[in-house]
Amino acid sequence: MELVTNPQTILDFIRQPWHWAVSGIAISAILFLLTWMGRSFGVSTTFKSACTVLGAGKVSSFFKMDLKEEFWRFAFVIGALLGGMIAASFLSSPDPVAISEATQTHLSEVGLVYPASDNTGRGFVPTSFLNFSSIKGILLAIGGGFLVGFGARYGDGCTSGHAISGLSHLQLPSLITVIGFFMGGLLMTHLILPLLF
Repeated sequence: MELVTNPQTILDFIRQPWHWAVSGIAISAILFLLTWMGRSFGVSTTFKSACTVLGAGKVSSFFKMDLKEEFWRFAFVIGALLGGMIAASFLSSPDPVAISEATQTHLSEVGLVYPASDNTGRGFVPTSFLNFSSIKGILLAIGGGFLVGFGARYGDGCTSGHAISGLSHLQLPSLITVIGFFMGGLLMTHLILPLLF
């Protein structure tokens, strides 16, 4: 009963690295519930909904949508943001993210140093890559954000919408899009990223 009565033990249990299957089961359960309720999982539609809230529907019919039907998506995104803030502030693990030696070697070859410990309190994100004190870091963040946002709307969905929801519903456009995701990831990893660093 120590797990129930000792708050520190509970926190240690939550903070430990969990098996990947836990998140897989959780995603499957959420997807099943959303499908059962007639919803389609995806986050990028929230950008469209936010534009509708700000009055973009007066400019373009693309942004005319029933916001009552999108309330659940706003709640999901806000919950994900709050959950991320709580996890980063109170539940972060002191252990480094378990990635393979080959990946660590590849990252170091392009100038992304994998931290040995989290003495900065900023987690295990390579800070040399996300350095907002440099013009290069700011431009990469703005450019990457634009490409992700524009691509998600132009492709009528993000990675979660196509790869999780679309593929589970056996949609051919989602299969084509996911193939494009992987091709883009390989291109970025092996050709573009080494040029940037």
